[in-house]
Parts: sequence; structure tokens; C-alpha cells
Amino acid sequence: MLKLNNPLILASNSPRRKQLMHDIGFEFIVKTKETDESFSENIPLIEVPIYLAEKKANAFKNELKNEIIITADTVVIIENKILNKPANENEAFEMLSLLSGRKHEVITGVCLLSENKKVLFSDLTEVFFKVLSKQEIIFYINKYKPFDKAGSYGAQEWMGMVAIEKIIGSYFNVMGLPVHKVYEELIKF
Repeated sequence: MLKLNNPLILASNSPRRKQLMHDIGFEFIVKTKETDESFSENIPLIEVPIYLAEKKANAFKNELKNEIIITADTVVIIENKILNKPANENEAFEMLSLLSGRKHEVITGVCLLSENKKVLFSDLTEVFFKVLSKQEIIFYINKYKPFDKAGSYGAQEWMGMVAIEKIIGSYFNVMGLPVHKVYEELIKF
């Protein structure tokens, strides 16, 4: 395991982010707080993930001693609209139908925060989906219950395996963390 000079806290409930951080070799603990994830409609869509990642990190600001906290937020954008996590099966079906046969963007914003330093960055990946049948969408929703995923799908699950025809950018960004950038920034931090 890679040890930084300061203890590292991953502020995320995402099993995918935990796995990715573990896989790139950092020693960390997980600590989370409920954070309001609302944002103003005046914020440009591509800036929303950074805004939310910073908002999540700021919830820990007064508790930091010598730790580094890492927070992230991933959004799916299509037709100039953000697809958040679906509330139910109908929303998941609508989102996946909208993504079917089209290109969308996945943006993850990341915030690294310590007592006296803050680094914000993001990564954008273009994802191209094949045309999906109604049966494929229903099968995926029923079997994988994608209610904790922006855009209603996980790239590492069945939907990602059968629907993604092409990716321009980082695959890991689509999973929820641009690990190549996180690694570089943590080493510099």
C-alpha cells in the first residue's frame, strides 16, 4: 500500500470508489456525511460535479487536523441535461431509453482537501451506447437495481458490457473516479 505523509479519508459510500482507491494502492479510511446535493441552475452543467465534490469536502473542513479528505461526484449529461440517480424503475427506464443509441458525457469532479490546501479537478469521458431493446433495459433494471448510479447504469456491470460501443476518455471516470488524475494529484499533494 502507498502511504502518504498524511492520513487519507475517502468520503464516499460508493463501493466502486472504494475499490478503485484500494486498487491504485492507497491506504485510506472511509468516513461519510449526509450532504445536500442541490445546486443552482445557474451553474454550468460541466461545473456541477466539482461544485458538489467541494460541497461534500467542506462538510469536513472544521474536523480536519492533518488528514487529506477526498470527495467526488459523478454526473451523466445528455441533451444539455444532468441525469442523476433514478428514484425508481420508471425513472431508470426513462434514462436508459434516452441513452440508448446515443452519445453522452460522464463528468466526475474531485476535491482534495486538507487543513490548509484544496485542489479541485474533473475529468470528462464521452460514452457511446448501442440501441437498447425494451427487454434489455427491463432485464438490467430488474437484475442490477441501478438506483445508486448516475444515469442508471454501471460501466462495470452488464449494461456497460453490452451497451457501451465506444468510450473517448477514462473508463474509470465512468465508474466514478478518474484514478489516473487522483493518483497524480495525491502524489503532488
